[in-house]
Amino acid sequence: MAEVTGKQVVELKDVSKVYEGPAGDIHALREVNLTVGEGEFIGVRGPSGSGKSTLLNMITGIDRPSDGQITIAGQDIVGLNENQLARWRGKQVGVIFQFFQLLPTLTVIENIMLPMEFARAWKAKERPKRAMELLEQVDLADQAFKLPNTLSGGQLQRAAIARSLANDPPLVVADEPTGNLDSKTADRVFALFEGLVDRGVTFMMVTHDNSLAERFPRLLHVADGYLSDKNNGHKA
Repeated sequence: MAEVTGKQVVELKDVSKVYEGPAGDIHALREVNLTVGEGEFIGVRGPSGSGKSTLLNMITGIDRPSDGQITIAGQDIVGLNENQLARWRGKQVGVIFQFFQLLPTLTVIENIMLPMEFARAWKAKERPKRAMELLEQVDLADQAFKLPNTLSGGQLQRAAIARSLANDPPLVVADEPTGNLDSKTADRVFALFEGLVDRGVTFMMVTHDNSLAERFPRLLHVADGYLSDKNNGHKA
């Protein structure tokens, strides 16, 4: 793994999230404190409904906390409005979804370029080259001009990984990215994540896979809105 630096990419201070429900308030997160350094590879585990997705939504700015402070890559995101958050997210956070979320009417390379267009990153003439370089990184360049429905599950996930890196974000977050893959393909995708971390990307991933969980140098466990932190005994 790459050396973890002293630079903080994620910092949560006393973050709580409360949803109003018909039977009363639901405490999705309870006074969570968390710091993640540059170059860390972190797993997130917990039972369904424990607050894992809420935690990721706080970090990516998809949802807002009821209380607390959130700083990502030096930016206090709690005070940003929706337009500012969208622009910030496009440049600073890569998101990998379990169900890929590739647009079916666009080719693979067009899907990779889309975040660049939204964030106005890279010059228009540079985007195809940038996208192809990312597809080469995930061994998918030969599928660049195909539509997503012609790709296998593993290929779709690798395309989603390439898309998450489009704007060279300091942080990549993945929500159950191997959940729909067979064990062999999941292992290959996990190895790709390890390679990204070796190149200095800070990576956070939710997983239910016990075998994968033990491979993270650092593992967060969320239960009933509370966060616990475990070092798996690996060297950085």
